[in-house]
Amino acid sequence: MHPEPVDHSPRQSFPWAVLGQRWEDLTFLHWAVDPALVAPLLPAGTRPDTLDGVSHVGLIGFRMVGLGFGRGPGVPYFGTFWETNVRLYSVDDLGRRAVVFRSLDASRLVPVLVARATLRLPYLWSSMRMDRDGDRLTYRCRRRRRWPGPAGTTSRMVVRVGEQVDDPTPLEHFVTARWGLHTRAYGRTLHLPNWHPRWPLHRAELLHLDDELVAAAGLPAPVGPPVSVLYSPGVGVRFGPPVAVRRPG
Repeated sequence: MHPEPVDHSPRQSFPWAVLGQRWEDLTFLHWAVDPALVAPLLPAGTRPDTLDGVSHVGLIGFRMVGLGFGRGPGVPYFGTFWETNVRLYSVDDLGRRAVVFRSLDASRLVPVLVARATLRLPYLWSSMRMDRDGDRLTYRCRRRRRWPGPAGTTSRMVVRVGEQVDDPTPLEHFVTARWGLHTRAYGRTLHLPNWHPRWPLHRAELLHLDDELVAAAGLPAPVGPPVSVLYSPGVGVRFGPPVAVRRPG
């Protein structure tokens, strides 16, 4: 089965939304990684998604705003928080491209507990914030020591936001145009589709990075500059109901 096209603005593929939210002030850092290193870390029924034979690991910091059920209003207080995730790129036997989260650090405990219990997503409770100084953004994350290991893991990244991207490169499309996630929960691999408008993207410059999250997620620590640094002011997002990943035929 050939992977679906990398489409920057597809139609919504599900009839109704189970979750709504907004993602704001996102910074995307990506490094190339050998698909052979990625493959053992992915859920059963999926394999590394590659571009020109290379897979990628992403470190993404952003603000979750107004997380809520269906098309209803966001949950007060608990539905808005900072998040930093480490993610990989997957494709299943039906050709659906998605992301696989190796870790998701969030600054609200209740969403962490709910996501871990329902979809077995690897959320972790962390202290987090983002500071803005003109076009310079600083993201800070530190895992709370009460949460079971690896306690105290930290990340700090500083970027300068640049010009708007009118015509994204194939790599910029590949790492941002993702319309679902794969996760392993209760003995099944699930695909959870999402939809949002086309990303408004800006290229950015990485000024500083001191990160322990990628290595804590079981991946090689970043060496050298990222192959892609992007910023987005954000989009509204809907998630559809999860479906089990099954082999075709």
